[in-house]
Amino acid sequence: MRTVYVNGDFRPENEATISIFDRGFLFADAVYEVTTVLEGKLVDFYGHMARLRKSLSELQISLSLSEANLLDIHRKLVSKNNITEGLVYLQVSRGPADRDFVISEDAETPGVVLFTQEKKLVDNALAQRGQKILTVEDQRWRRCDIKTVQLLYSSLVKTEAHRKGADDVWMVLDGEVTEGSSNNAYILTEDNTIVTRALSNDILHGITRQAVLQCARELQLKVEERSFTVDEVKAAKEAFSTSATGLVNPVVEIDSDVIGKGTPGEVALRLREVYLKASLAAAV
Repeated sequence: MRTVYVNGDFRPENEATISIFDRGFLFADAVYEVTTVLEGKLVDFYGHMARLRKSLSELQISLSLSEANLLDIHRKLVSKNNITEGLVYLQVSRGPADRDFVISEDAETPGVVLFTQEKKLVDNALAQRGQKILTVEDQRWRRCDIKTVQLLYSSLVKTEAHRKGADDVWMVLDGEVTEGSSNNAYILTEDNTIVTRALSNDILHGITRQAVLQCARELQLKVEERSFTVDEVKAAKEAFSTSATGLVNPVVEIDSDVIGKGTPGEVALRLREVYLKASLAAAV
């Protein structure tokens, strides 16, 4: 049985509770981060904590726990649950308050929950065969840069993709790809340029995205941060996604059209290899 962290206490998962009046439960008034664990160490931890602070600031939620406190909690959970490879999820809600659309500053006591998930990330069958993607209209609220727990639309469309035999979706806004259900999207053009949508309110500012683009530049690959269409994906040499849960994941098909040779691309696989090496070297 897993040990989890709830509002200052480590406890067995079956003894963990939050208030039914928590605004994270009632209004999805909460943000989260997920940090990769490789060889028992935390990958890109400080980047995730910086983004957490930004998300909290955007929602005007104050958190008294310091970065050092959060690192200690993460490490203790990894140790207590014997996680060598997997994930640590952190959620911070505004906390409990009497149900009202108007946010009461007086009642604000942030709720903090962390839990681990054991998962194979490196030896990943999906990365080895490549993802099949379906496109859907992006109907999320337009502050996708804030990592809130409002994930219902992403969950619904990814579930529908699985029912249709695909692995994930790429969302399309005004004819251009924004991102996946829980990942950033990329193509490799015929002239070997990596293209990914520029940072804005329309996409999550991925921590893995930032690290992978740095790896690409160190490999002297050309990178363009701009929007691209579904037709550009279909004509691309390669495509892939990045996330803390998938690392670098090749894409081999979109809307039943084969991308490139229909197999994981060399550049995507090389980036995955280089990113893994760099991540392990910098993990804490």
